[in-house]
Amino acid sequence: MSHRLGLVECVSIALGGMIGGGIFAVLGVVAGITGPATWLAFVLAGVVALCAGHSYTALNRLSDERGGSVSFVQHFTGNTTAAGMLGWTLLFGYVGSMAMYAFAFGQFALRLGLPEAAFGVPLRPLLSVTVVGTFVGLNLLGSRATGTIENLLVGGKVGILLALGVGGVVYATAIEPRPISFGDGSLLTTGPVVAAAISFVAFQGWQLLFYDQPSIEDPAETIRRAVYVAIPAAVGVYVLVAVTTTNLASEALQSHPHTALASAAEPMLGAVGYASVGVTAVAVAALFSTGSAINATLFSSAHFASGMVSSNLLPDRVADDSVEGVSARSLLVLGGVTAVLTGFGSLDAITSFASLSFIVVFGVMSSIAFRHRDSDPVVGSVALGGVVGTAAFFPLMFSHLYRNEPETFLAVVALAVCALVAELLYFERESLQAEIEAFEADLEAAFTDD
Repeated sequence: MSHRLGLVECVSIALGGMIGGGIFAVLGVVAGITGPATWLAFVLAGVVALCAGHSYTALNRLSDERGGSVSFVQHFTGNTTAAGMLGWTLLFGYVGSMAMYAFAFGQFALRLGLPEAAFGVPLRPLLSVTVVGTFVGLNLLGSRATGTIENLLVGGKVGILLALGVGGVVYATAIEPRPISFGDGSLLTTGPVVAAAISFVAFQGWQLLFYDQPSIEDPAETIRRAVYVAIPAAVGVYVLVAVTTTNLASEALQSHPHTALASAAEPMLGAVGYASVGVTAVAVAALFSTGSAINATLFSSAHFASGMVSSNLLPDRVADDSVEGVSARSLLVLGGVTAVLTGFGSLDAITSFASLSFIVVFGVMSSIAFRHRDSDPVVGSVALGGVVGTAAFFPLMFSHLYRNEPETFLAVVALAVCALVAELLYFERESLQAEIEAFEADLEAAFTDD
């Protein structure tokens, strides 16, 4: 009998999905909004994600189907169109996440000493597109190749972040004591809530467990326990890293916010004459982590897309559902869209769009769970927390972007509108076709009468 995943493996997968690239990609964006209160933003986002996690696990125990968001909507509402549109939204979120990881990969690669441009061409977009293409190629080689690379990429990244967070606190309190700011003046403002909304994408990796249930021992219970362990653990790591970075690298957050995490290691190792080693170690960890996140998300989203095609929820051009395993077509389509987004988009816009997608999906799941609050696995107050949290995040994020980042606001709105129009055109295609045919018939009848 083949080995099935237990609790430890599932916690590892969920933690890797969250910490794998999120903290490196979103920390600078979040800190730019709420400064030293960044730690609270991660706590708030984690609480809402945990409420959504409860909703997912409760629905999973109530449902006879073993799947994720799309399966739950189909099972509990019977609305295939709603399930399909939610699936598209989730897929857009995955693409946005990969674009965000690739953007961060390019930024941290430049911190290793590469020039900003080569032959007049900006190097960051080129690096980001190249890493996406690399992992598309690796996935085309098959799951054995990607599994080996994934194991190499994942090793040690959580340890480095923990060392950075704990080391930073020790340095600031014992080696070179200084006042540690927790952003007390911002704690009761909307800043941390807005920042939590934008950081929400950093808490989405755990739900990938729901797509791999056949390989998990006692999946309903194991996943439930893994979610309750992994999300708080991720919050703990994020809080440590946020406090360290905002206190030890405040200037770097102003000058180069997207890679300030690397600068936080400078003073710690600088005390023993190895400042540059700290920057290099964190930058390399960021490359491994963001690369790992691209690889895992691409593999999972390609499987997800193939399943949606087989259910007639995506066009056949997106994936070939007749092949076993991951469809090469889905890898190329998802990789191509990701490359365009990461090559031409801004990190703020990509992060906000991806977070928006997951806010919608997690909010819907929490709402469905709350509707079944009389069922035994569902704790109504917890599911309601997911509904209220996501409902608050949505307008606050848009309001912040509109007032403070109009260009990012327009980019996010444009991406959201394009996604919604594409979904409506696909799921209402039969009705539209019928209306067009009726209109053509009326025209033909009018000309015949004349």
